[in-house]
Amino acid sequence: MVSNEQRRRQLAREKYLRQQQRRETARRKSRQRNVVIASVLAVVLAGGGAVAAAGAFSGDDKDKKKDDSAASTPSAPSNSKAPDPCAKEAKAVAGKKPKKMSFKKEPALSIDKSASYSMKLETTCGDISFDMDAAKAPHTVNSFDFLAGKGYFDHTKCHRLVNQMIYVLQCGDPQGTGAGGPGYKLPDENLKDPSLKGGKYPAGTVAMANQYNAQTKQGRDSGGSQFFLVYQDSPLPPDYTPFGKVSKDGMKVLKKIASAGAAAPDQMQNTAPNASVLINKATVGKS
Repeated sequence: MVSNEQRRRQLAREKYLRQQQRRETARRKSRQRNVVIASVLAVVLAGGGAVAAAGAFSGDDKDKKKDDSAASTPSAPSNSKAPDPCAKEAKAVAGKKPKKMSFKKEPALSIDKSASYSMKLETTCGDISFDMDAAKAPHTVNSFDFLAGKGYFDHTKCHRLVNQMIYVLQCGDPQGTGAGGPGYKLPDENLKDPSLKGGKYPAGTVAMANQYNAQTKQGRDSGGSQFFLVYQDSPLPPDYTPFGKVSKDGMKVLKKIASAGAAAPDQMQNTAPNASVLINKATVGKS
């Protein structure tokens, strides 16, 4: 006959095993979620630039067809035909094209790493300004200072809005397809920033798109000119250089853009924002 104490111990063991099983199930789901996120963010190369296939920022041009196939099944955006809140402003600048530029190598480091820098994007949806951390991401900030000074970002469109699983607006490609880049690559920086703890990029973060593939562990140090602005906390591994923080007013503009939703994926698997987000002019200031 089983005593009360033996029964109590048996129930305690069963409870412990159930707890362990639930924890293992939660860990497994977390790993699966990270794999899905990595594939949603997968980036393939084309013409030396990063193409955001379905969302991740990673891949390899040698395996472009295979990667395109694997990354071509994103979920449909939540609202595909929302009104364009920036149509009037976009119509006023229609016809203006970005300059075609390509550079053989990364510009020499010329910024003052002890100074404060900020970037202002004058867009058809409103101004988006963000502070840049020159001390923690000097190569990235130096590159943006250089490219903005050349007018590289002027008259370019933000070609991608992701509004499921992660919440970002992606810009920085003069081609407007996700395939463009400046011709050189930047090193990853600031990946251990305290703000990235907890497996997320907090709202307001400005970070670099790149070609890193978390599954193959290949593609480090592959940033170019494309960047993304996080308008809502997004679960992402710390693989994308965080280098800026959007201002309060800039966040209002971002949320206006996001509220208009995204279109269905195009041939390049970009989900374009319904809002006509064009960067009329980008400038970098030092204080």
